[in-house]
Amino acid sequence: QVQLVESGGGYVQPGGSLRLSCAASRSIVSIDTMGWYRQAPGKQRELVARITSDGSTNYPDSVKGRFTISRDNAKNTVYLHMNSLKPEDTAAYYCNALTVDYKGVTYNYWGQGTQVTVSS
Repeated sequence: QVQLVESGGGYVQPGGSLRLSCAASRSIVSIDTMGWYRQAPGKQRELVARITSDGSTNYPDSVKGRFTISRDNAKNTVYLHMNSLKPEDTAAYYCNALTVDYKGVTYNYWGQGTQVTVSS
């Protein structure tokens, strides 16, 4: 079991930057994948970025080159650095932790979300 708490959302003008944080209630060293997802009103939740336990990352084309995910295992925290923000980045952003136990059972954990609004 792991609880996730996001922070860092807010209002920003187009072209601006924000850093989101996701604090976990326990060590994230053993968590297979940490990720950020977002959901805009009337749309499905979509992947924004994810990072595996060995540090591999992947991003959809919509944010590649603008967003960077990182993890600080010592602080049990994952970050999402967002640059060159666009109005279409406006959404609720959710932190996700995915683990797979020795039996191959997958566990998904979600934070409560933090709102990002990009507007002039």
